[in-house]
Amino acid sequence: MDYNDEACRPMHPSIQSKKNSVQVMHARPIGEDHSPDMMVKDSSRPGNSVGCGRSSGRNYAIAHPSYLKTLGQAHSGWIFGAIAELVDNSRDAKATKLEISIDMLYSKTAGKDIPMLSIIDDGHGMSHQEIVRMISFGHVQPEADDPDHIGRFGIGFKTGAMRLGKDALVLTQTANSRSIAFLSQSLNEGKDNLEIPVVSYRRIGQFMEVDTSVQNESSAKYNLKVIKEFSPFDKYLIGEKAGLFSGNSTGTQIFIWNLDVWGSNYSLQWEAGMSGGSSFHQGDILIRSRRIRSRPGQISQKVPLDYSLRSYLEVIFFDPRMKIYVQGARVKCRPLAKSLNNTIIENGIVMGKPVQLTLGRSQLEWEQANCGMFLYWHGRLIEAYKRVGSMVHNGDNGRGIVGVVDVTDLIDDGKGHVWVHNSKQGFQDCEAYAELEKWLGERADEYLDKFVDTIQLRKGNALYKPDHEWVQCDKCRKWRMLSPDFDSKTLPLEWFCYMKPFNGRCEMPEREVEHGVITIASKRSGHNYTIDSKEFKCELPQKPIWKSEGGGDKESSPSEEEDNIPFLSKKRRSCPPRSCKKS
Repeated sequence: MDYNDEACRPMHPSIQSKKNSVQVMHARPIGEDHSPDMMVKDSSRPGNSVGCGRSSGRNYAIAHPSYLKTLGQAHSGWIFGAIAELVDNSRDAKATKLEISIDMLYSKTAGKDIPMLSIIDDGHGMSHQEIVRMISFGHVQPEADDPDHIGRFGIGFKTGAMRLGKDALVLTQTANSRSIAFLSQSLNEGKDNLEIPVVSYRRIGQFMEVDTSVQNESSAKYNLKVIKEFSPFDKYLIGEKAGLFSGNSTGTQIFIWNLDVWGSNYSLQWEAGMSGGSSFHQGDILIRSRRIRSRPGQISQKVPLDYSLRSYLEVIFFDPRMKIYVQGARVKCRPLAKSLNNTIIENGIVMGKPVQLTLGRSQLEWEQANCGMFLYWHGRLIEAYKRVGSMVHNGDNGRGIVGVVDVTDLIDDGKGHVWVHNSKQGFQDCEAYAELEKWLGERADEYLDKFVDTIQLRKGNALYKPDHEWVQCDKCRKWRMLSPDFDSKTLPLEWFCYMKPFNGRCEMPEREVEHGVITIASKRSGHNYTIDSKEFKCELPQKPIWKSEGGGDKESSPSEEEDNIPFLSKKRRSCPPRSCKKS
């Protein structure tokens, strides 16, 4: 068996592999009909750009190989932005499951075990034309504006992969095809043009055989030989990975090695975690430096989202549906808009576009001394902990207050321009963004005035328990609201709609996020609040009784009372009250 056989292996392990007879490598150059900036050179005629390379099938872009390093600089400020690009691709491919892990693999070139990052999904995969488009340098933006589609600029895979490591191999399968692509700095060292080996197969019955409509036999053999020589993948490992596509399943596998370094070690640090399903010992991928990203007004040094991939992926999507695993352990996604206390929903108009903001308090962010707005675009987190209004001037002002807003309609101008950085880690300086900042600041300050300087409510051991607790069905991926008296800690690891306390069916629609159970009035002597739209009145005792740690009761003095109410502060803002500001 030669090195072609495992790449063309049968679809089912029980079926013996058979030798292929193959023809053409590719019938058209990389980038044709996709990118005007990318051409292919026929290696048999150096210096001549051709419309179709059939002589050897070796794919060349007219770009110096050092350009791959330049692409990686798009995420030089935050390496998780590179991983997010690959996560976006899985979401766009309608994947229901995504696995991200770093494992050790023997490299014959290095002569030792090296770490390899893998991103594996069960999406619809890519055809030959689609994988060629992915490795091309940019492409036309999609004409149809799919609100659930994140990819826009045609550079996400290349910038993400080349930031994470020097070499990347992609193995993808659709219902009728399988393709392998190799984007490598190691392969292209010392070369004048960028070479990107691609091999594609088509389904013939239960077998995958070389697609003779896009490549010839010599092309397939040459490209597989290159992959074998410059990567840790031999015929057995390629066959093993292809075997992950059982039956007629589809998906994409990305493997990245020669990972980015931090001093004498790697930029990423990985933890395997412990078996047994303990939530306290789950595996994770961390940024080794543990540095906190710079934000105006930021004082907290505990922002796990900045250096923990698990924490980042918990909130990366506005409405999470995809199952995500990091180092083999399931990520417990947190739809922020459903996880707040004293929730209010503000609807407004910014530059003629509707904007909906969900505001509330988060117990987790209170404990970590964080606050701010989470801005999503096409359902993907672009900016986190953005302080607005008085939050900017006082580091502790608004502690625990979180806002959630999707700004897709506002940031997409409807004329083909998008006010989002290519890295998808921030917004461009534009009028729409400036007006949004102003509107968010006004809404946040109004919330602080109405709710923060009022009363402190305790329910159980949590200061700010979410207004509603939710659970996600592992089949339909819909979110179901739990009844108030149900203990969410008793839920099994895998939960379905027919189980308690929902006792329903997957076909039933989701409930919308509702306003918080408490709405405080401005009266100081007594406080009105609503529970499920019914109004009650809560009289504060003249001398509040607080439970001491020993279990006894004691009366508290006014100063002690303020110490026990974190949000009650006479000097809440460092800046003058708005009524005293100069006009």
